[in-house]
Amino acid sequence: MTRPPTAAQRRVIDAADPVTGRLRGTQSQLAALVKRGLAFRHPRPPHDHFLTPEGHRVRQGVLETPEPAAQAPASAGVFAARVGGEEAPVDAGPARRREVHSAWQGLLELRRMTNPGGATDRPCGWERTHLVRAAALALEAAGHAPAGQEGGGYRVRETPQPEAVAVHEPDGEALRACAATLEGAGWQVSEHREPRSGGRYLLASPRRA
Repeated sequence: MTRPPTAAQRRVIDAADPVTGRLRGTQSQLAALVKRGLAFRHPRPPHDHFLTPEGHRVRQGVLETPEPAAQAPASAGVFAARVGGEEAPVDAGPARRREVHSAWQGLLELRRMTNPGGATDRPCGWERTHLVRAAALALEAAGHAPAGQEGGGYRVRETPQPEAVAVHEPDGEALRACAATLEGAGWQVSEHREPRSGGRYLLASPRRA
């Protein structure tokens, strides 16, 4: 997504249930939100639509007017967790922390609404289709520092293995802390060594049970 929601889409988001994130709108409105990654259609009848973590973040922005200095440019689009190595400078200020907290709470609610039995201790279907973003959100929400263009910090990357991401962090203690965070967020984690450089990294997969 490269542009913010339209005024009509914001009204639908603003009217979402404050607890569950359940949406009400026309089929075309809901489909547009799904296409933009702000909503998802529940796989079980009655197939209601709910806000994704990004949608929850946008809803918070609708309900809470940020200070002018904290507003992102319109081209910045919807919230995305830091995967590490982004070109833009790492923002660790209060506004960013509020956004991350809101997105994480939205993700927990998404787990509750879509996992069998309402379980929030393991990843949901959305996370399994957005592995890098989901793992990065768990790390950033726990206070781990993403890598900048240079220096330390975590980097979450895709892998050839199905349902697995790699987490790189040059500091061994910080890498183990990332592993503990992901395990606490419902991921299965194992530590490995790069065959060429010898550096250690994590392989993380969403736990199913």
